[in-house]
Amino acid sequence: MKHARDIRVLSGVDKAAILFLCLGEKRGSALMQQLDEFDIHKITVAMSSLGPISSEMVEAVITEFMDGVEGGGSIVGSFEMAERMLAGFLPEEKVAEIMREIRGPLVGRNLWENFSALNEQVIANYLKGEHDQTVAAILTRLRAETAARVLPLLGLDRMAAVVERMMALESVPRHVLEQLEETVQQDFLVSAARRTGPDPQQRMADLFNKMDNTVFEGLSERLEQNASEAFGAIKQKMFTFDDLIRLDANSLARVMRAAEGNSLPLALRGARKEVRDRFFDSLPARSREMLIEEMANMGPVRSRDVQVAQSALVDQAMELARQEVIRLPMDEDDLLLE
Repeated sequence: MKHARDIRVLSGVDKAAILFLCLGEKRGSALMQQLDEFDIHKITVAMSSLGPISSEMVEAVITEFMDGVEGGGSIVGSFEMAERMLAGFLPEEKVAEIMREIRGPLVGRNLWENFSALNEQVIANYLKGEHDQTVAAILTRLRAETAARVLPLLGLDRMAAVVERMMALESVPRHVLEQLEETVQQDFLVSAARRTGPDPQQRMADLFNKMDNTVFEGLSERLEQNASEAFGAIKQKMFTFDDLIRLDANSLARVMRAAEGNSLPLALRGARKEVRDRFFDSLPARSREMLIEEMANMGPVRSRDVQVAQSALVDQAMELARQEVIRLPMDEDDLLLE
């Protein structure tokens, strides 16, 4: 918060932004219409970054508004306030353009989402020259399905080393995270985000859930040897596609009914026989016949598409469990008997 003694550090644009905030959305918008686009941009930048402004500061900057603030009132400069004011006289597209530019590289939640959207080979090539700890910090902030595709491209030895660091990584110091985001921002993206999951073990469990089964099996052998305790704790939090067969028939049927598009037949095309049979047994005869026919008519399918479809069913099951529609058995002894 800026106080009156800091008035000398305020620029003319900062003071103009405070005036606009005091005028409010309606009058501020009307006045801003009289400015050219360059001045609008400068004032909006200042307005977006002011934060809380004390009444003392307001009095020192614009004494003619003293009667309106001497009762202890204060104003707040924010992105939302600036955006609403601009919306009073500019087209929606122009407002969005200005606010995107103002938000800059280190505001919002877009950096890691945009980075996650890159091709996995591009990400892997970028990470190959980085230290294992840096790679671990970056991968923990990507979408689980993206990290699961990137890791195998690093090679088994390095993948195991990075995953061990990811499992041990609880938090990244703020200054280190800022440097990391700035580096990624400069190399690739326009927007950034800072988000760390509340449970590092669950974060790793989600990543392993998204990983190709063959890759996961190969990695598991290394992790069992080198980090058995941490890996064991993470496995307790995992829930995979094959785990769906431990649901009771009604719950499994609910998951299948919630499947979208062709995700169900696609997921079962790549499933083990005992898994497929469990799914089939949970359906009425007519529905089972239709599903088998749909699977037969699909033709060849890509393993990656199967993996995505199976992940989608697991996600659907997790969502139904969060809604308390079904209950997930989360360990081997938690079987539901019929």
